Amino acid sequence: MPVGHIEALKRSGLLGVSAPAAYGGAEAPVTVAREVAEILAGACCSTWFVQTQHHTPVRLLSTAEGPVRERLLRPLATGELLAGIAFAHVRAFPRVPVRVTAERGGRRFDGVVPWCTGWGLNDVVLLAGVSDADEVVFACARAREQPGLRASAPMRLAALTAARTVSLTLDGLWLDEDAVVLRTPREEFARADLPQTANTSPAVFGIAHAALALLLEGAAEARETAEALRDRVDEVRRRAYELADHPVPHEVVEERLTLKARAYDLMRAATTAAIVAGGGRSLSLASRAQRLAREGMFLLVQGQTAEVRRTHLAALAAPAGS
Repeated sequence: MPVGHIEALKRSGLLGVSAPAAYGGAEAPVTVAREVAEILAGACCSTWFVQTQHHTPVRLLSTAEGPVRERLLRPLATGELLAGIAFAHVRAFPRVPVRVTAERGGRRFDGVVPWCTGWGLNDVVLLAGVSDADEVVFACARAREQPGLRASAPMRLAALTAARTVSLTLDGLWLDEDAVVLRTPREEFARADLPQTANTSPAVFGIAHAALALLLEGAAEARETAEALRDRVDEVRRRAYELADHPVPHEVVEERLTLKARAYDLMRAATTAAIVAGGGRSLSLASRAQRLAREGMFLLVQGQTAEVRRTHLAALAAPAGS
């Protein structure tokens, strides 16, 4: 992915689309943030994936207290700095890939972060680990190799290699207490995280709509397929966002998971249709249809939890039409 994509995002103000206005952000409604995400994912999923990481530290810092908020929130909200995240491993409990211990007025991080996207592009990374007190500790660090932090070579992936994903080895990385953004009991983190990971990512609809747009450029039968699929995609999109905005998130987790699996099916149908309509040209690495299909494959496992995996596999095993 060209560095110019990130520079353009920084200049555009989109990195602060949901950030507080008091810190230089747009404080836009969630509907706007979702549409931005859909457009970016449909245009370049690698660019979407790198920038989507940025919004999690912005959200956490918006509700944090202390010097880390005052030091980082404004430059992140205005696009002066780009942030990444490195905490998906916290969901692996009872495994604890990263341990955090109190040491010398700060926190020591030890372990391996399997996935960290945007390495070499990010200025800041939000790390997390679990303490002996069974707390999840989030802290901000410079996104650079330093004593106690070593990055792997960029991973070669079937899709989104351009997003520059690495693993991080933490061997006594020490961060000052002022770098800590949040400490929360692990069980509370898991409870809050569940309804979030049950939501359908706007990127799924972005990829689906991009594939449908390709079909609409094709022959009559391709256009007919696009029209039939578009109505289904739009209905699932409407319902998924409606549930994502439910005032009591834990009441509709199962419904969200079911809709997420349905959205995956429709995205896959749209990208498959684009490949079929493209014929042999779709096998070229220059083909947009096959790129969208590979990006869709990536979204099937992005942010995947055990609950998401179980629901999706059950949906795939169910008889057609059930």
